[in-house]
Amino acid sequence: MKAQNTIKVASIVGARPNFIKLAPVSLAIEEHNKNSNKQIKEVIIHTAQHYDDNISKIFFKELNIPEPHYNLGVGSGPHGWQTGEMLKRIEKVLIKEKPDIIIVYGDTNSTLAGALAAVKLHIPVAHLEAGLRSYNRRMPEEINRVLTDHSSSILFCPTKAAVENLKREGITGTVNNGEFVESVDVIPLISCSLPLVVNVGDVMYDSVLQFSEIARRQSTILEDLELKSKEYLLATVHRPYNTDVPENLQNILSGFLEIDEPIIFPVHPRTKKILNSNYSSLLTPRSSLKMIEPVGYLDMLVLEQNARAILTDSGGMQKEAYFFGVPCVTMRTETEWVETIEAGWNVLVGADREKIVETAMSFKLDNPRPELYGDGRAAEKILKILCDRVSCRGAEL
Repeated sequence: MKAQNTIKVASIVGARPNFIKLAPVSLAIEEHNKNSNKQIKEVIIHTAQHYDDNISKIFFKELNIPEPHYNLGVGSGPHGWQTGEMLKRIEKVLIKEKPDIIIVYGDTNSTLAGALAAVKLHIPVAHLEAGLRSYNRRMPEEINRVLTDHSSSILFCPTKAAVENLKREGITGTVNNGEFVESVDVIPLISCSLPLVVNVGDVMYDSVLQFSEIARRQSTILEDLELKSKEYLLATVHRPYNTDVPENLQNILSGFLEIDEPIIFPVHPRTKKILNSNYSSLLTPRSSLKMIEPVGYLDMLVLEQNARAILTDSGGMQKEAYFFGVPCVTMRTETEWVETIEAGWNVLVGADREKIVETAMSFKLDNPRPELYGDGRAAEKILKILCDRVSCRGAEL
């Protein structure tokens, strides 16, 4: 069949981590279309899983992401209801738009709903940030990752460890033996069988490289909060197994209050609701723990790179801490980013109050940081692979 000159790609997003991964891809599409006869038409479908302006709209503005073509307005709710609503609404859009391929990002409910809607319509799925595993099936994100990976035609992995995880699950169409692909031009991707597994590096590293300098120029968050570099800790807590388990959240908050050092705590709206309902007695004004509203991506980058250490249960922040050379205390018992643990820049403490306090107060490192996550050109490689594989609408990749 004759190759088409326009490829229609649908990007399905809905939450902060999705937006951060989408940004370099959208920018790469814009640059690609300036220099190629084969154009890429991007259709952005926003489920509105995150609908608060501080974690949704501001990210599109700050990261210069095009306005979504569709805002599905799903909002928050129980996992089953939310995923089901997304699935119904995404399916209608995909039937209308008939994209050649969809891209889903990370491990949110939007990720899984997009993958399921597409694969049921026989539309190929590309999963960006494939192969991650915490091996904790009680995490909703873990279920989302596994099901999305096994629904995908192209799996873009951020690390070799992610490739190896997929191999153990029988997804073995691996390019370059799972090693990081420095240039896709030298690999005959068109002849590789599906599902295709490629270690392109981490697209979040693309984002950090693209936006950290902009953040340093534009953000005034340190001045606004009267902070000095390396003289405060940064904390985030939003995972259900911390926020929804009273003992865990109590231990974490008690640990924060014991640490004799300024802690900046941007509070997720969902976490804030729980705190206000059940923990107001713990949250009397205290100079060392400063709870603030959620901040945009640029402000968060500045807070991260200037913190002495980061305390979090976020997956993305573990990596961002590593990118910036900031020690990370992870309030989980496992992580999908095992490389950061092995490199010595990340420590798992769970919701253990004593471990949180002890590790946060003593964790100061100057270890080497090997380049674990590629070269900051993951988005460029992703688009090249998609262009090579998509021959014409309706044809197998």
